[in-house]
Amino acid sequence: MANQHITKHPNGWQVKGEDNKKASSVHKTQKDAIAAGREVARNQGSELIIHGEDGKIRARDSYGNDPFPPRG
Repeated sequence: MANQHITKHPNGWQVKGEDNKKASSVHKTQKDAIAAGREVARNQGSELIIHGEDGKIRARDSYGNDPFPPRG
């Protein structure tokens, strides 16, 4: 259950598991990479972490047991 990161890749954008050395998949657009990463994160019950062009985290989506659920 590794978090999935969306980061820049020489051939576009990649989906990469947190502890993986290689990308799970590579996509031409960030939008396509996010869609693929979201599917993996949803299936694994993990978190999707989206990085911008500069490498900084710009968004996160949690698909598992959120340790800090919103208070309602």
